[in-house]
Amino acid sequence: MPELPEVENVRRGLSALITGKTVAAVGTDWEKILVGGLAAFNQALHGATVVAIDRRGKYLLLRFDNDLTLVSHLRMEGKYQLVPDTDLPHDRFVHVWFTFTDGSELRYHDMRKFGRMRLTDTGTESQVVAGLAKMGPEPTEADFAAAAFYQAVHKRRAPIKAVILDQTVVAGVGNIYADETLWESKLNPAQPANTLTRRETNRLHDAIIATLSRATDMGGTSVHTFVDATGRRGGFQEQLHVYDREGTPCDRCGTTIVKTKVGQRGTHFCPHCQPLRKRELA
Repeated sequence: MPELPEVENVRRGLSALITGKTVAAVGTDWEKILVGGLAAFNQALHGATVVAIDRRGKYLLLRFDNDLTLVSHLRMEGKYQLVPDTDLPHDRFVHVWFTFTDGSELRYHDMRKFGRMRLTDTGTESQVVAGLAKMGPEPTEADFAAAAFYQAVHKRRAPIKAVILDQTVVAGVGNIYADETLWESKLNPAQPANTLTRRETNRLHDAIIATLSRATDMGGTSVHTFVDATGRRGGFQEQLHVYDREGTPCDRCGTTIVKTKVGQRGTHFCPHCQPLRKRELA
């Protein structure tokens, strides 16, 4: 699933490619992706011009000059591609397309068809989209307060990996970056959250900010199918320490990286650097 660094890179690419373009028509061969239906999208967006593209967590927010916002969640496999000519054939995974008045076309590819798009009045996104209503702070120095993070962590008995995957605690962290930030913090993914010390929680807080920022700057992680809106793969996969590296030596201590499950999610960690510590629950 695209996580915050990947979605941010899609946003940057789309901003350069489609800002200022005007929609002539919307098409689909899988209407379930368009919440509210194709007719509603065509009625709302015909003649509307893209004025900006924002992001909140893993959601893209396409802003139009008629005060509407298209909220797009890529889910597992969603990706966008701009083609210069509508005559270019669709591949079998193109399920939504936005034809612009200049003849170009924005195509939404989704192998699993899990992605969703929804139209809202601009400024009401969090009232309409449940995932936005409860979303936690962005993982930046300005928005993500260490003290509030410590309080949120210490209310939970769940494994710390499950807690940082919870989008109400911090926005944008998915499976890849949860594993990586926990390795950076020397914390076991299964460690009960409310047994972490303040120092450990602060270390994890800082690792989340630093790792997601670095991954964003490197174009995201392309361990599976991710490419940005210009078709470029990310570069952060070259710096992964544990994710998808089971059976290889830890970059820090040489111990073999193992894969297990935490909260039904495939989880990678170093058993030496990230021991599960027996502590009394807080």
